[in-house]
Parts: sequence; structure tokens; C-alpha cells
Amino acid sequence: MRLGVEETLGALNAALGPGGPVWFKETRARHLRVRDFLAPRRALEARFGDDQVPERVVHAIVGLQGPGVAPVLSCAPTPAGLALQLRRSAVFERVLGAVAAYAAPTVPAAPGPRVVLHCPALRGSPCALRLSQLRAVLVADHLARALHAHRVSVRLVPAVRDPHMPTFLQQLRVDWPAASERAATEALRSRALAELTPARNAEALPPGALGRVYLKELVDERGRTTGYDPNLDSCLVTEDLLAVLAELQQAVQDWAEDSSLGLAAAPDAGADSCMVVHVVSCEEEFQQQKLDLLWWKLDDQAPLRQKHLVCGPVKVAGAPGTLTAPEYYELRHAQVCKASALKRSRDLAQDSAWMEIFRVLSVATIKFEMLSTAPQSQLLLALADSSISTKGTKSGTFVMYNCARLATLFESYKCSMEQGLYPTFPPVSSLDFSLLHDEGEWLLLFNSILPFPDLLSQTAALPCTAPGLHITARTEMVCKFLVQLSMDFSSYYNRVHILGEPRPHLFGQMFARLQLLRAVREVLHTGLAMLGLPPLSHI
Repeated sequence: MRLGVEETLGALNAALGPGGPVWFKETRARHLRVRDFLAPRRALEARFGDDQVPERVVHAIVGLQGPGVAPVLSCAPTPAGLALQLRRSAVFERVLGAVAAYAAPTVPAAPGPRVVLHCPALRGSPCALRLSQLRAVLVADHLARALHAHRVSVRLVPAVRDPHMPTFLQQLRVDWPAASERAATEALRSRALAELTPARNAEALPPGALGRVYLKELVDERGRTTGYDPNLDSCLVTEDLLAVLAELQQAVQDWAEDSSLGLAAAPDAGADSCMVVHVVSCEEEFQQQKLDLLWWKLDDQAPLRQKHLVCGPVKVAGAPGTLTAPEYYELRHAQVCKASALKRSRDLAQDSAWMEIFRVLSVATIKFEMLSTAPQSQLLLALADSSISTKGTKSGTFVMYNCARLATLFESYKCSMEQGLYPTFPPVSSLDFSLLHDEGEWLLLFNSILPFPDLLSQTAALPCTAPGLHITARTEMVCKFLVQLSMDFSSYYNRVHILGEPRPHLFGQMFARLQLLRAVREVLHTGLAMLGLPPLSHI
């Protein structure tokens, strides 16, 4: 079983006896020089009074064992509290001897809820897509990837119908289905006609409108405290609106046939066993609330759990608010091409391989900008050229640059090995990880590789049973993690010479370091895959 931060924290807190959690994991380099976990002094005083922590408790902590619990070296009182340090060479050996277990999501023992992800912004054309809607699209795509990785059964709605949208989504590396045929609306139309309220004061209905359905009673029944807008009164029922409902209805009813995911239907695959998450921009939420209530009004089998993941507004510094998603992409792509031309003193527009790299870098820039902020928060975009520099440490370009540096490192080792300068890579079981004593090496393992599976689980976690209409998602976590990983790797790589002189007595440390960076590479690639981004071998 793999070691886990959560498992270790759970065992440490249990060793202190009854009470809330006390221990936390250190992350800063200056603290990791002396400890890995800390139980703060004030929290211990609240638990044990002014007395010291009993010796038997400290002794129990040092001897902690259990599934997923990291081996402990020492636990001692300090002015800051109880400081604990792990047996680092043993942790290196356990983790780096099973890299695949740490570079992949943890598959839950029991399947989670079935999720319909609905992104209304995809019903239009690319040229009408506002930046706030683009943000909702990217959040929905990232969330779908995270859920799929955890074996959650997901249906994506709507299937796009605009002829230009699939090309634009492919450009953005967004994986979303295209439409085949329209869902039948006859049953919904019949129910809607029965619920229509007669037009008041000879109200003129627009083309395609069937009439108005009043929703006030449903708002009162569901309770305004759940998050529905108290101004919701009625909904104008149109053929287009019925088509939207029919597609959502079909996604729930015909769940089991998504053969592309290779997932079998659950025995309880009805409406009550699934959750519908509407990923909407803040401008779309009011209309989506109407749609929710109308679905419940017209369909007795509508899912009881409908949640709204509302993405905050996107503001653009120094630019008009009318910038569309395609214009934003073209701007970033032009900046990437310009920066590369200046760096290499030549225009690479005719080189198809380089142009593909530029497209990946453009999308990476956009996704890290759009996804590095919690989705419910306002996002401020700066459109200056500095946003795509590899020297800045917050951009997608910086992450991709370090991905390419890793690829170059392993390609250099391979070439040197083929020339006879280095031996072939020995079995991992024969490596001496006690040779890894640089603080940057522990920082990479303890802050990036070891907690990575837990981070992926948190990204895919949806508070299904939380009360209220609105839901939160941690879609910013992967981007922030990859940026920090790239910063730690870059600092280490700039300071430590990995491929040293070809002397036999230096090979042991070199191979231990290469195995560490293999793990960094695998974690980085998995994180990029969650964003729909391929690893780059050079930039």
C-alpha cells in the first residue's frame, strides 16, 4: 500500500487521544530542514493543559505503524510544539520504488454518484462565447477529466451542434461530444401545454414560444434558503428550452450506454442515483435556475439533486469587455509566436512541428490563466506579453518549459548511455536512496510526489450531499500544484548538476536522483493530462 499524507496525519492525531485534529504537514523549505509535521504548542496546551505531552504518547507516536503511515524517525518537544521527522531514506525508498502508485489517482473502493455535467455555454457558437463562458467550459472539461480519472461515471451535456464549435474545442484541447440527433421533446411539450398559464392582458408571445409556466410555488416549496433567486416567478417555455430539457432528460434516462467510457451501468442507475451539476457563468445562472425548476415541473423523474457550479466574472485589464473567446485565443497564440521568433531570431511560422508546439503553449497559457483561480472567484486577466514568458513562474508556459527540461535531461542521459559514458539504468530495488540528502530532493518528494494522489482526489471531490443549490469545486488545485512543482524543480535543477562526470563512484547518487526526477516527470505528465495538455519534449 502506498504511503499517504492523510493516512499519516490520521494516525498522528489518533495517537494524541480523543479530540479534534492537531497535526499539520509542513511545506516550507525552512521548516522542512528540521521537521516534517508539527503539533502546535497552543493546540497541545488546549488538549493536555499546561503539562507536557505524556511520555507514553510521544513513545507511541515514534512507533507508529499502519497502512499508509510513513515511518517516523523522531518526535520531540520544541518551542513551536511537538516536531516530528520521518525516516526520510525509508520514505524515499517506498515512494520511488513504486512511482506508478503515486503518479495516478486513487481509485475509490466503491463507485461514487453518477454525474451529469451540463455546460450551457456550449449551446452557442464560438464567436459568441464570452470569456466568462469560456471559463465555465474549461472548468467543466477539467472537472470531467478529474471525475473520469476516479472512475466516476460522467455524462457531458450538451452535445455541441454549432458546426464551428467542435473545431474550436479541439483547438482548446477540450474533450466534449458532438451532437448526433436531437432528443424527443413530445412528452415534455404535452406536459408543458397542460401547465401553461393563459396569457395575461393579451400578452404577445415571441416566435417559438408556447406560453408561460409559473414557478413561484416551486421556489416556495424548495425554499428560498436553498439559493434560488426570490425574484423567480415564471418561465417562458419555448421549443428551444424544451430541447434543452429533453437532452438533459435523455442523459439521465439512457445513462448506461456510454460505451466510449467502458463503464457498465449501476443497478440503481435511475434519476435518484445521479447528480446534475450545471457549470454556468454568473450571467447564465438566473436562466439556469428557471430551467431547473421547469424540469422538476414537467418531469416527475427529474433528478432530485441539481447543483450549480457558478463561475465568477472575468475582467480584462486595459481591454474592452467585448473580447470573445476566439479573439482571446488568437491574441495568446500571436504572443507565443512573437516571443518564440524573438528568442530564436527567426520566424517559425512555416515549421509545422513548431507551430504545433506554439498551439500547445497558447492553450497552456489560457488554461492556467483561467483555472488557477477558484472558479467561484472573480478572475482578472492581464493581456500583456509577459503572461506567456518562460521566465515568469506563474504561467502555463513556465510549467511547459520545465516539462521540456525534464524531457531534455532524460534524452541527454539516453544519448550518453548509448555512447558508453553511463551504464544502463539499474533495477530500482538496487538504488541507494540514502544518497538523496539535498533539501531540494526532499522538497520535491514530500510536497509534490507523496501528496499528489490526495490532491487529485480533492480535485474530483464534489460535496454531493451538501445543502443548498450551489456547489464548489477545487478546480484550481492542479494548476497551482503544477506551478509550485515547476518552481521547486527549476530551483533544484538550476542548483544541482544531475548528470555528473562519468565516474563509477558517482553513479549511485546520479541514478537515485534520476529516479526521483522520473517520479517528478510522471506526476507532471499526469497533472497536465488532467488539463488536456500533452507533455512537450522541447520549447
